[in-house]
Amino acid sequence: MPMKKLKAYTELARIDKPIGIYLLLWPSLLGLFLAGLNSNLSLKNILIVILGSVLVRSCGCVINDISDYKIDKLVQRTARRPLATGALNVFEAWVFFFVLSLLSIYLLTFTNTLTIKISIFFATLIVLYPLSKRFIPAPQFILGITFGSGSLIAYSLQSNDFTISLMILYTGIVAWIISFDTYYALEDKEDDLKININSTAIMWGENAIKYARILHLFFYASLILIAILNKFSYAFLLVIILLLFIFIYQKKLINESKFLDAFKINNLVGIIAVLGFVLEIILLK
Repeated sequence: MPMKKLKAYTELARIDKPIGIYLLLWPSLLGLFLAGLNSNLSLKNILIVILGSVLVRSCGCVINDISDYKIDKLVQRTARRPLATGALNVFEAWVFFFVLSLLSIYLLTFTNTLTIKISIFFATLIVLYPLSKRFIPAPQFILGITFGSGSLIAYSLQSNDFTISLMILYTGIVAWIISFDTYYALEDKEDDLKININSTAIMWGENAIKYARILHLFFYASLILIAILNKFSYAFLLVIILLLFIFIYQKKLINESKFLDAFKINNLVGIIAVLGFVLEIILLK
């Protein structure tokens, strides 16, 4: 395969822009490590979560570009994507999508029945998400419900006992994803208005930033509640303090209309939250 074509496939799957992988991986690891508070984590499950995050995010990007390639040509930020430029054609993209899907299914064979059932259910939403931007006023809610499911799927690798803590975590993660994807949508707001693409940035109008901040703080509140329910150490307070500092800095970025930077800083939010859970696993054992 020529290097130019290989580069186009990596761009189609956004391997060259791993921020999306990270923002799927951190919620998934939070779910896995929440289960790890009461069970022994296995390296196998950690690797499954990492590989699964890469494959699922890649599948999501490919199906999104297949659905949107005509629109992508009209948006400055997406005009250089492989399908929009013609570096790849739609048939090649579909073949790539099915290969990634088969690899994802193969990975599921190393899991359990509950994990497979949950994964299949949410996989349908991944396919439907690109279409939701045309018909649903707030597609970020679909994105949050879908990609937040990584926490449920990862948790099910370790345990089939779905707890109140898991439901709180999932709800908080959904809110967090809606929040940071609203900032992402604010970057494209003007282009989206021209081509009739829906988003919370458009639906909420002048209140979009305020609602996104509230949802972000709701995620922090869910972490605090989980910490209380699971009797985390006082060391977890440091995690919350660090997250609040990030929230303040994110507010500064938003005030300067640096919406893409405000979106990207959520990678650091995820890293700190995950490290906080890892610390508690170590301290509680």
